[in-house]
Amino acid sequence: MQLHWHRRDLRTADNRGLATAAAEDVVAPLFVFDDAVLEHAGSPRVRYMLDALAELRASYRSRGSDLLVARGDPRSLVPAVADALDTERVVWNVDYSGLAQERDADVRLALDEAGTDRETVHDAIIFPPGSITTNAGDPYSVYTYFWKKWRDRDKPDPFPDPDATDLADAETLESAVSSVENVTVGSLPTLSDLGFDAPDADVISAGTEAARARLADFCEDDIYRYADDRDFPARGGTSRLSTDLKFGTIGVREVLAKTAAAREGVGGDRDESVEEFQSQLAWREFYTHVLWFNPSVVSENYKEYEHDIQWRDDPEELAAWKSGHTGYPIVDAGMRQLREEAYMHNRVRMIVASFLTKDLLCDWRHGYAHFREYLSDHDTANDNGGWQWAASTGTDAQPYFRIFNPMTQGERYDPDAEYIKQYVPELREASANAIHEWHELSETERNRVAPDYPGPIVDHAERREMALSMFEAARGDD
Repeated sequence: MQLHWHRRDLRTADNRGLATAAAEDVVAPLFVFDDAVLEHAGSPRVRYMLDALAELRASYRSRGSDLLVARGDPRSLVPAVADALDTERVVWNVDYSGLAQERDADVRLALDEAGTDRETVHDAIIFPPGSITTNAGDPYSVYTYFWKKWRDRDKPDPFPDPDATDLADAETLESAVSSVENVTVGSLPTLSDLGFDAPDADVISAGTEAARARLADFCEDDIYRYADDRDFPARGGTSRLSTDLKFGTIGVREVLAKTAAAREGVGGDRDESVEEFQSQLAWREFYTHVLWFNPSVVSENYKEYEHDIQWRDDPEELAAWKSGHTGYPIVDAGMRQLREEAYMHNRVRMIVASFLTKDLLCDWRHGYAHFREYLSDHDTANDNGGWQWAASTGTDAQPYFRIFNPMTQGERYDPDAEYIKQYVPELREASANAIHEWHELSETERNRVAPDYPGPIVDHAERREMALSMFEAARGDD
């Protein structure tokens, strides 16, 4: 028997690790609630994860099998389950954070000591770290060059979905693990059991079927306008697959194959638009490679400055940013969308991140921690890469002297203020012009237009100069 340890691959189809195990013998599937991982989780992600696990369990049950569920330290639980099942080999898909790498190394060692074979495979990305490098063999630090090689390489097909004959039957699983402490057959905990309150946000529907429905809807129409619409939050032109890809409820090869099929027979702008979406998958992999080779970026700047950056970190300004009361409409709309939906449009993520680091002069780590708590799609590699890009501390980052003007960004990407009005009800009766000119209105005019919405908490022009000085001092510029 083979044991497949599910982690960020909560699906059966296009699951390389599961397919690898099934190619050798019948498979017993296992998921472990790791308290060390849960310490870094937020309730929206745990809500989605539990819903996805319920669907995964149903998928196994429909084939006469079931999902083994454990809670505790995988270093002891995975070997214990493998021993109880008399497993010949344990297979799992690689995770890329430093915490995951350390944990997995310990599990490999424990299995070696128990005399159980193990195999790890790359599944969450198309091309594993180290497979796309410079001509000198170094990992890329500039996305453009990485993308060109990623784009031009042949991509693997999705892996097959195991059938009932590939899976251990439920009775066998029940009998084998009945005496293993903290392991059950198909019994999932509640949010409360795991120490979380129900999220305030309306978390996106979880599971493979929901992910496939989103992908099918996107490929039917929106993908052909993606290049034009992706930066405009009111247009709804994105795939909304980020949470699905984070938890692996859909395989990246399946997503790529579906988008490749959508690209067949089209040309011109439609073809370019599909490629633009595929380039976002490559961005995801680029940041994963960066994290793999530089695990310290989770808490440290990727880019070294001669001196420490003297972040301002004003607690009242940080609190206003978190709650969406900065007086900058596009920023506040994004922060409130985050609270309501456990999600934020990508263009707006860049705007709010730039505002925090360049207008409020606040350390990017505060923003990263806030996103980690509230996003359902929080991904260590992508979120860290995005935050360090905005803060001008990361690989291939926004140059420190290019600072988003939040009012210009709002006017450019939400010209009719549709997105802003959706999430900032205090401004729903205001004209788009008044919203985009909010920073220029007098206090009397603001009280007349939207008396319940605050004025700007900082002056962008002044803070821009302060940000430039802060980074120049860190660089050691005279």
